[in-house]
Amino acid sequence: MFDEKRGRQKFLPIPKININPFIKPLMYLILTGLLFALIYYTIIVINPLKNCIDDTPTGECSSIKPFYCANGKLVRRASVCGCSEVAFGEEEYCVSKYQNQSKEIFLKYILKGKEGEIKYTVYNGLVEYLSNLPISISYENGEMPLRRDFKIKKIYDEEQKELILPLILKIQEITPNKEDQFRIAVSLVQKIEFGFSNKTEITFGKQIAHQRYPYEVLYDEKGICGEKSELLVLLLKELGYETIIFYHQKENHESVGVKCPEEYSHQNTGYCFIETTGPSIITNDQINYIEGTTLTSIPEIILISQGKALNENMYEYKDAQTIIKIDTKINKEGRLNPLEIYQLKKLKEKYGLVDYYDPR
Repeated sequence: MFDEKRGRQKFLPIPKININPFIKPLMYLILTGLLFALIYYTIIVINPLKNCIDDTPTGECSSIKPFYCANGKLVRRASVCGCSEVAFGEEEYCVSKYQNQSKEIFLKYILKGKEGEIKYTVYNGLVEYLSNLPISISYENGEMPLRRDFKIKKIYDEEQKELILPLILKIQEITPNKEDQFRIAVSLVQKIEFGFSNKTEITFGKQIAHQRYPYEVLYDEKGICGEKSELLVLLLKELGYETIIFYHQKENHESVGVKCPEEYSHQNTGYCFIETTGPSIITNDQINYIEGTTLTSIPEIILISQGKALNENMYEYKDAQTIIKIDTKINKEGRLNPLEIYQLKKLKEKYGLVDYYDPR
């Protein structure tokens, strides 16, 4: 309405709306619900609480000391996550009494044809501790020690575990894919040089080469079949897999087995075969070793750890069957056709395969 006397627009008063007193509480309830829904969407949907790369839930300590999962990121929090000695700085570090005389090593691996490298710090202090541990195991009633007892002693040492877990974390940092973490661990151990220790020890009255602990294999960057197999099952155990060691007594050879579908497994054991002396394809149990040795005997199965199994979609099994056919044809006919030559070349690139393996 226009006020002619004052020459300006005149607005009508806004009518007052009377709200039913029973509707007001309902409106407050609806608004409160919308507010909580907005908060939930913001915190849970847009910015959810994340597990860390090792599956530790946010707000909990990792099995890898001294790491703590803070909203999806592992941070060192030694005073909270169970270290006996703590060093304070920008982060809280665990201090091991064996963490001295350090050196850097570079562990190589190959994943789907691409080479990678892990920089890892090792300590001579722990090597000296492990190399001086007594070899013998005490039993009551004159019981004889089993091969498994020696394996468990070497794989489950707590001092060793504390300094080897950071390597597990480095593997997990490369990829969140669990199967690829498994593949990296396998390749990393296979690429460690084959070789005996320069040290000797007395066992049952005989002087033999020193039997390394898994950590010593890393430090020396060298190991024989049993030593490298112990290192691999230790890494795979910490990655959550069910592991065994295959011991072929007739051939005096040790290798690794991981729980898997029976059709992929070694001699229908339910465990997939993994050679550790050099790069090879997982599930290939038809390897020709130097001096013409092959694994034909029924192995002893030494259970190391319970855990998860490999899945049914392993591309390695198909590749292993291809390489077995190619090797069989080379041994029988001594030649390949162009397609087989191409397949062999691609498989060598994909897995970094070598020409021979030492069964010792």
